[in-house]
Amino acid sequence: MSYIRIRKHYLHVPYLALGLLEFLVLFLSFYVLSEIQQALDLVPVSYSLWSSLLYASLLSAGSLAMGVYLAMMREGFAAMFFRTLVAFCFLGSLGLSVVTVIWPALDVGSSNLFWAVMISTGITLLVRRAFVHLVDSDQLSRRILVLGTGQLAGQIHREYERYRRSLGVRIVGYLGSEEEALPAHACMPTPDDLFTFCKNNRISEIVVATQERRRTEGAQFPLDDLIRCKLGGVQISSAQAFYERELNRIDLTLLQPSWIIFSDGFKASKARDAIKRLFDLVVSVALAILLAPIMLFVFAAVYLESGRPFVYSQIRTGQHGKPFKIYKVRSMRQDAEKDGKAVWAKAQDSRVTRVGAFIRNTRLDEIPQLYNVIRGDMSFVGPRPERPEFVVDLENSIPFYTHRHAVKPGLMGWAQLNYPYGASVEDARCKLEYDLYYAKNHSFVMDILIMIQTVEVVLLGKGVH
Repeated sequence: MSYIRIRKHYLHVPYLALGLLEFLVLFLSFYVLSEIQQALDLVPVSYSLWSSLLYASLLSAGSLAMGVYLAMMREGFAAMFFRTLVAFCFLGSLGLSVVTVIWPALDVGSSNLFWAVMISTGITLLVRRAFVHLVDSDQLSRRILVLGTGQLAGQIHREYERYRRSLGVRIVGYLGSEEEALPAHACMPTPDDLFTFCKNNRISEIVVATQERRRTEGAQFPLDDLIRCKLGGVQISSAQAFYERELNRIDLTLLQPSWIIFSDGFKASKARDAIKRLFDLVVSVALAILLAPIMLFVFAAVYLESGRPFVYSQIRTGQHGKPFKIYKVRSMRQDAEKDGKAVWAKAQDSRVTRVGAFIRNTRLDEIPQLYNVIRGDMSFVGPRPERPEFVVDLENSIPFYTHRHAVKPGLMGWAQLNYPYGASVEDARCKLEYDLYYAKNHSFVMDILIMIQTVEVVLLGKGVH
């Protein structure tokens, strides 16, 4: 098994192993620097266990915040290298500087910090280069068979080809007759002894991707063979479970009401809600105090460019469909919706002012929503709230759309991390797959991970219209 679940959220074991190995490298960086300085007859750096732990923790968090691991597999070495520099040299160093101002005993000196970061960057890049080759190795990948060669199997094949480098799995083949949905070389006949075939070919999982489970593309469904495989240690999964685990989303084309009812997610927890509410209150109040001076400059810039008001409100749909008033810094002209009709935002929107473009890129326009968090209308993490005018149309066009309102809307969300800014029904459909995954599996741990990774969205201006 190449994944584990932490509070219902799927995490891939290879990436966890890489993260732990990198943490060890970062933890030992000051030790390596001290040994190098002694070999060069220099005064060795003075460091402590706590300063090493702090250093490793902050730089590891920086890597996670900058999306280094997915960039490494999906965008290539150059993108990973750039994000690593930002994570270590900017985020990590900035975090260390702030902490050492508060706790001077952890200060290791600016020159020592520079050389420690250089050593960490070099060793970490070598470790990640080796990791890419190992994960891409067929010997370390989980080998999977897909039962079916129809449209559903074709859909899995397309997603697999798109994300195969970051999945850590290998689809050995698709069992069934040749279909237009799949290339001929990917299809294979169902073996006479499926269990023996799986053992001989190191198959660890069979994904059932048939529209009709009694018959498989004209052949009898191999029920007895699947039972034997299951009892013999081969994992049997549905296509929906495969999507959820490997792609961290819930595919709408496969979603059935019975799956929602009988799944192990979508559970309410008073304890979890209480912890989340306490966290929201403490962090939002602290941020509101820290960001107050910055907001005064933002208000002044908006006022000087386009006058009042510099804060505006809109009605949005909240938890369980309850409407509430959201607050944002005005980034568009006063007459952006002069006819009173709600309009989707779009790329290069002419209604956005120059100051508005800046505060949208930096997400400063969202800061007044801290008031919504304090009031309890929103949480820090959750599906982004939509306007009621759009919700009515989306609920009529997209099945299960209303179920995204089972949890509180948030300042940041799982869909915003995984899907670019969308302003259409089709975009809303794609984002819903991630929102439903969050509604099913959300936890405090997952919220913290989303908050850390949202740093990348802000710094790189991802998904801004």
